[in-house]
Amino acid sequence: MTKSQNLKFDAIENTDAIVGIDIAKNVHWAGIILPNGKEIKKSFSFNNNKIGFKSLVETVKNVLTMLNFKKVIIGMEPTGHYWKCCARYLKKIEWIKVVTVNPYHVKNSKEFDDNCQTKSDKKDCMTIARLIKDARYFEPYLPEGIWTELRNLSNTRAEIVRKQNAVKNRLVATMDEYFPEYTKVFKQILSRRRKRRRKRRRKRC
Repeated sequence: MTKSQNLKFDAIENTDAIVGIDIAKNVHWAGIILPNGKEIKKSFSFNNNKIGFKSLVETVKNVLTMLNFKKVIIGMEPTGHYWKCCARYLKKIEWIKVVTVNPYHVKNSKEFDDNCQTKSDKKDCMTIARLIKDARYFEPYLPEGIWTELRNLSNTRAEIVRKQNAVKNRLVATMDEYFPEYTKVFKQILSRRRKRRRKRRRKRC
């Protein structure tokens, strides 16, 4: 066991309750357990908006008050961008610690409880909570303000460049397969220099 995982276990021991959230586009599902894995409250749903986030906080707060607990750790899958609003809202509350779990781990852990790989929102949120209990989580980095925009733009640009390179490679492979003689006439398939020279000659004339 690594040192970082030991630190995660220590953090869980100091946390009174664990909440797992299964993220969706419109409606999320959450379940609450103790650090020993015992289920405190059955899975419940809440909307993916500010009103839904408030209802989640109120539900968790009522459970903590009933059990005389003070802290909670809430985890979720970083599914697309739908988890960010919920995570940012919860992160502002002092007695809540927000973490994320690997979707691949969730997928492989589904059959531990009922020996079944079927997907269910009610089931997945409990699976996420138990992964957190086992210290299989990591703390997300959520930039604020202009840093959020810069990170999103940087990720978008990287994705566009990756797709552009994939298209170029596909084009080169196709030309090599069906028109191998093309490179004997034009050295670079994707070059624009020849067109630019023609335009310059026309302007000089």
